[in-house]
Amino acid sequence: MAVYGKIAEAESHAHGRPVEEVHFHEVGAMDAVADITAFCLMMHELAPDKIVVSPINVGFGNVRCAHGILPVPAPATAWILRGIPVYAGRVEGELCTPTGAAILAHFAQEFGSLPRMKVSRIGIGCGKKEFDQANCVRAMLGETPDSEETILELSCNLDDMSPEAVGFAMEELLAAGAVDVFTIPVTMKKSRPGLLLTCMCRESLREKILGLMFHHTTTLGIRESICNRYILDRSIRTIETPAGPVRIKEAAGWGTSREKYEYEDLARIARDREISLAGAARIADQSRER
Repeated sequence: MAVYGKIAEAESHAHGRPVEEVHFHEVGAMDAVADITAFCLMMHELAPDKIVVSPINVGFGNVRCAHGILPVPAPATAWILRGIPVYAGRVEGELCTPTGAAILAHFAQEFGSLPRMKVSRIGIGCGKKEFDQANCVRAMLGETPDSEETILELSCNLDDMSPEAVGFAMEELLAAGAVDVFTIPVTMKKSRPGLLLTCMCRESLREKILGLMFHHTTTLGIRESICNRYILDRSIRTIETPAGPVRIKEAAGWGTSREKYEYEDLARIARDREISLAGAARIADQSRER
């Protein structure tokens, strides 16, 4: 229903009519219903922890449908794929339909290149149309190493911004989903003191973060480095203490584990009881020992 909801929204926008008045045309045919239902059942059975999809090849040219001849990608497909990396490729024809676009948009958690993984199963589905290249979709199921991911480092040099403006830019980048943002003092051309601003983000946020860096800083150019990032799996649990709830941040993986009280919770207890942070931590320790 969620997949069909995306298609209904796209058709509603394409026709300029409320969702309740949308007619599904081709995607209402039984083969489309079977495609979507089978895919959802497959995802339920596989239950993967994460789904990564490559940028989507939509093709180019024109396609004949219930509305006549339309440009590729069709209006509904283009609407569904907003915010998703796509490209036209070299094949003339419709390579991504509204059904396929809605399925990928609903299930994909990340769009990018194939992650480092140990592949255990490979599935291939072939289309009926003949193109100059293989008309197929391939899926790989496997295991990634303990919490490894590809991450981008976007950096630029700044020598003409106030500290307040730099701080504001960092806050905006973090609010947009950046993994981390930091500055390093550097010496630039003409011996000018400046800052190296570095923003770490996932590939799926590349365009958004680049836009924000250009918008909120005075830089004329941004450098990109692609890195492998190794992290511990993190989780949060809460304990009850006489002074109120305290969250515990836990991290594990790569043969190690550690935990730490949430600073804001300890600070609240310390202020309320007019004690030190160490004293607040002891209250949490005693509650865990009971």
